[in-house]
Amino acid sequence: MSARHRKRTVARRRSLGVACAGALAAAVALPAGAAGASAPRIATGTAQHVSYSTATLTGAIDPEGQDTSYFFQYGTTKAYGSQTALADAGAGFLTVRVRLPVGGLQPLTRYHFRLIAVNVTGATTGHDSVFMTTKVPLSLAILVAPNPVIFGGNVLVVGTLSGTSNRAVPVVLQANPFPYLQGFSVVGNPELTTASGGFSFPVFGLQQVTQFRVVTISGHKVVSPVAVAYVAVRVDSHVGRTSRPHFARIYGTVVPAEDGAEVGILRIAHGHGVLVGGTHLRHRNASSSSFSRVVPVHSGAYRVLVRVTTGAQVSNYGRPLLIR
Repeated sequence: MSARHRKRTVARRRSLGVACAGALAAAVALPAGAAGASAPRIATGTAQHVSYSTATLTGAIDPEGQDTSYFFQYGTTKAYGSQTALADAGAGFLTVRVRLPVGGLQPLTRYHFRLIAVNVTGATTGHDSVFMTTKVPLSLAILVAPNPVIFGGNVLVVGTLSGTSNRAVPVVLQANPFPYLQGFSVVGNPELTTASGGFSFPVFGLQQVTQFRVVTISGHKVVSPVAVAYVAVRVDSHVGRTSRPHFARIYGTVVPAEDGAEVGILRIAHGHGVLVGGTHLRHRNASSSSFSRVVPVHSGAYRVLVRVTTGAQVSNYGRPLLIR
């Protein structure tokens, strides 16, 4: 082999070696940014939309180009004790704002929280931040018992003031009788709520359907929903004999006067009322009406139903009448 040919062969081998080395280097090269990979950079934010039992915890995360997950730790001390579920912050190179809701918090309580983010390189813990939950707003709930009440009977309007500082709060009962045109006015004297926020107002001799509500009279005014006390007519019914076999006279009075109202006489069979006769109320005096009707009867129980549609009172049954 000539000297010139040997030189060309060595040059080609060197060139091939350089090319192979370059290809190997390209094959093992790290993805862009991986050589400087690091744990996420984060900052704990503030608590937003804070109520007496919930809040939204916020923060900021730079994932540093790697898949990153995050969560918040929270509690009444820096030991925390509770944490949210894991959430995804992505794998970008830009800072993202993150937020997660928490619930089951105690009112008027100071809470600590911090943000923690994790990727394959490591975990980063944010600084401690604090927030204070709010007090539970006051609210009123009431009911009337018994309901309906018989004309002229007594009822109790009972209820509870719920929320923070619900003890020893002055409340007053207001009433608006049918047809609800005069508006609400105070009934009786104010009361102070009990240690648990309870209260009870007696109302004596109720004679017409009435709307009731309870209102606080100190500080921020709180008004309960309206509760309606229904007043049923009083039906006194009796059984009288007749000269006709298998017939009886059903008669009685209704208070207050409801002249012209429908009266149904029912036989109770298998738990249901079967109409056996009917009539209308007649004028008796200024305070009452009367009824009387002869109907066919069999052994068993009967009742009188007085159907009232005036609105000031509601319909009602008389006591069961046993016929043998």
